[in-house]
Amino acid sequence: MNDFDEKTRVTQVVQPAPGTSGSRSTTDCLVVIYTKEPTLLGKRFVLENNPTRVGRGADNHVVLDGDSVSRRHAHFEQRAAAWLVVDDGSTNGTYCNDEQISREMVLKNGDRVKIGPTIFKFLSGADVEAQYHEEIYRMTIMDGLTQIHNKRYLYEALEREIVRGRRHERDLAILLFDIDHFKRINDVHGHLAGDFVLKDLARIVQARIRRDEVFARYGGEEFAIILPETSLEGAAALAETLRQKVSEHSFVFQADAIRVTISVGAALLHDSDRTANDLIKRADERLYFAKNGGRNRVSS
Repeated sequence: MNDFDEKTRVTQVVQPAPGTSGSRSTTDCLVVIYTKEPTLLGKRFVLENNPTRVGRGADNHVVLDGDSVSRRHAHFEQRAAAWLVVDDGSTNGTYCNDEQISREMVLKNGDRVKIGPTIFKFLSGADVEAQYHEEIYRMTIMDGLTQIHNKRYLYEALEREIVRGRRHERDLAILLFDIDHFKRINDVHGHLAGDFVLKDLARIVQARIRRDEVFARYGGEEFAIILPETSLEGAAALAETLRQKVSEHSFVFQADAIRVTISVGAALLHDSDRTANDLIKRADERLYFAKNGGRNRVSS
């Protein structure tokens, strides 16, 4: 999947006109933590309008492009001391912390709101400035959609593990896997369903990962797991367990059942490997064999 196949445009939140009803907060804000447009990552929007409207139409305070965004999609509304997110009868729904809201929901600090392909994080409180900078740092190492590590962190961690593995003469393995026919999932079920599959798959795999193992989104529908002190046989066994768990799991998005399988490539650190790229390249070659051999299988 191309992470940036839809454009997202956000207009600057403007000051409310004199006489605007409702109280205002000068600190509470929304931060873009996931978007199809990379230049918007980390952008902050102070909630100065009550309500603050979000949608595809140009008359909204926050304007988002994309087929999955309605013209008047949702709005953020302050009542007393609380902010709520309210769905305005959108076609594809508004989500808070991965759950579709029926009409409205009171927001808590740190809640994630998904509108179309864009995810906002709601920040509130006296220390909102510190929270914002912490969130910016988090974006450098975490994937906003799946809430697992990103490619940059993966490479940094793998380079460290290579040094450690050689120093102590211990095995180091890596798994590289992707979702079979993911484009078909997007084409048949829609991009929102594709996002759901990515998040649900990450949740399934994360539950099986040990503390010293690193699980990351390598890109699009591709993922990687660093396995310190693990033989190639051990890595292949874990890969088969994950393959089976994904194949047997029921992925259901808005009452739509989606068949999901993965193909996995496993590789072990060799003495000839100079960089993280060398190890990843061999895992990628094994992944190619798994996919070329019929998919929904492991190659080591």
